[in-house]
Amino acid sequence: MKTLQKLFVSLLCLACFSASAQSDSANSKVQFKLSFNYNTGLNYYGRTDSLRSSGFFPMAELWLSSKFYVNAAPVFVNNRVQHFAYAGTVTTIGYQNATSKWITGVYFSKPFYKVNSDLVQSALKAQGGANLSFLNKYLNLNVGGDIKLSDRTDFGATGGVDHLLRIENKDKSVVVFDPSFYAYAGTQNFQRSYYKKASNGSLLFPSSTQQLVTEQATRFGVLAFEFSVPVVYAKNKWTFVANPAYILPQNLITVSNRPDLSEKGENMFYASLTAKYSF
Repeated sequence: MKTLQKLFVSLLCLACFSASAQSDSANSKVQFKLSFNYNTGLNYYGRTDSLRSSGFFPMAELWLSSKFYVNAAPVFVNNRVQHFAYAGTVTTIGYQNATSKWITGVYFSKPFYKVNSDLVQSALKAQGGANLSFLNKYLNLNVGGDIKLSDRTDFGATGGVDHLLRIENKDKSVVVFDPSFYAYAGTQNFQRSYYKKASNGSLLFPSSTQQLVTEQATRFGVLAFEFSVPVVYAKNKWTFVANPAYILPQNLITVSNRPDLSEKGENMFYASLTAKYSF
């Protein structure tokens, strides 16, 4: 989920720059866009499944105006056990507004994962959030917040900076480089166990034993840091994106002697590739 949402938000922000030459009247028309996306390492804030899956997801977008959109993306997973197996579909509805100084947006996403999906994020039932970017020629400042619904509710926060480099070519194509750094934080739900003294004697002959207590706990902390350098090439109705990234997961939850309940993750390099056509 994080992979899909971050990809879409990145494309949205970069598109505001590559499309800045269009007139407002053109932007107000209903538009349909189709993209094909490939991710070399599906992850959820650096958390991965044991098979280190890659993913392919075509995305269909319908822009009802320049600010309101809906999209849907079926997710196909590829690893040493499954070869482009269908894992589910993620749908999103949202609003975005871009000016010369600000990009604001809100969205709501509803995934429909298969019951037996092995994706780390397949437990997610819904997600809503908001993003805000302050643009200037030196360093863009980006913040965001979200709420994730699964068996429990988690809250997330995002903060990052990026610097856009835009090159306009004589053939009217545009190339954009966007080196970026992001930090992701959020709540994590986990179980913790500890020993508690339990008194089981009489008043005259007291005695105590150690009783193991297991309870549900929640903590808020940094989930990951990420460096990326999206590169966008846009000409006419085509847009191509290559987004290499290096992510460093933080505060992985581990359960002693229970690897099945522990989070799997390590510093990893991955890349997202996109080809998009606007009708």
